[in-house]
Amino acid sequence: MIRYAWFCLLLLCSMAAAHEVRPAFLRISDAAASAGPDSFEVLWRVPTGGQMELTIYVVMPEHCSALGEPLIWNDAGVRAEKWTSHCPGGIQGHEITIGDLTASVTDVLVRYERGDGTTQVERLTPTSPSFIVTGSETWHQVAATYSGLGVEHILLGVDHLLFILALLMIVAGWRKLVATVTSFTLAHSITLAAATLGLVHVPQAPVEAVIALSILFVATEIVHWRQGHPGITRRYPWIVAFVFGLLHGFGFAGALTAIGLPEHAIPLALLFFNIGVEIGQLLFIAAVFLTWWLLKKVQWAAWAWRVPAYGIGSMAAYWTIDRVAGMVS
Repeated sequence: MIRYAWFCLLLLCSMAAAHEVRPAFLRISDAAASAGPDSFEVLWRVPTGGQMELTIYVVMPEHCSALGEPLIWNDAGVRAEKWTSHCPGGIQGHEITIGDLTASVTDVLVRYERGDGTTQVERLTPTSPSFIVTGSETWHQVAATYSGLGVEHILLGVDHLLFILALLMIVAGWRKLVATVTSFTLAHSITLAAATLGLVHVPQAPVEAVIALSILFVATEIVHWRQGHPGITRRYPWIVAFVFGLLHGFGFAGALTAIGLPEHAIPLALLFFNIGVEIGQLLFIAAVFLTWWLLKKVQWAAWAWRVPAYGIGSMAAYWTIDRVAGMVS
């Protein structure tokens, strides 16, 4: 397993450095109660401070007009705008577009809150920069949207992927591997559901810090094992995967809570978001094994295992310190 790890680590680092994975967020809500009929409150949040300035903007339907000047402010690396748009006849059946999204490498999460309390959630991409406002979503629209969000979240979550990679590096045998992956899946499914449904409330900042610490722990276990002192992760990896999987589930829940769930299909959206996470996880594992198969004939030096182990550990240590510092600053 060690042979493919260095390649995968380089791939992950290059992905993180090469792309602007900073999703923007658009929320449109029925403001009839406060601004009159056919009025909609628009909140537009665009991340700033990355390697590439995002110039994307909201294009409302042609029959809509802004009521007054927008309120603009900056908040923790995000440029936010808020305004009220008057759209005679409403916006159902009309198209909303994100301008210049096709020239970017980011996504936009859209949440439309109807007057009856139901919602429509969309994920816009450079290849699909617009959507049609609907009266109500069908079950397959909810399934497609939330499974896509789940796949995207796990594949863009470098910390989650490094934890899985570290486990793959230390697990021996197919039987243990299946048990480990199953334990991780079961654990994060439990906490994802509990946190998203409001049964458990855990602050996100400490969760993110402990997730980084979990990666550091497994990286340390790899070093101990290679030095002839196998720890609990080498002997019982499914236990470690389950315990830390509970924490990773809270991390997944943080992203899903920010997106929101459609009130008319909460169980369905939660189910397919989780399915999307699992699909993304399995795709990553398949990519790792494919890489290992392609590189299995390469003769590595005896010390080569230290490169991915210490690389993963160093990144995890940095994340741990940075996230803890962010909590106390």
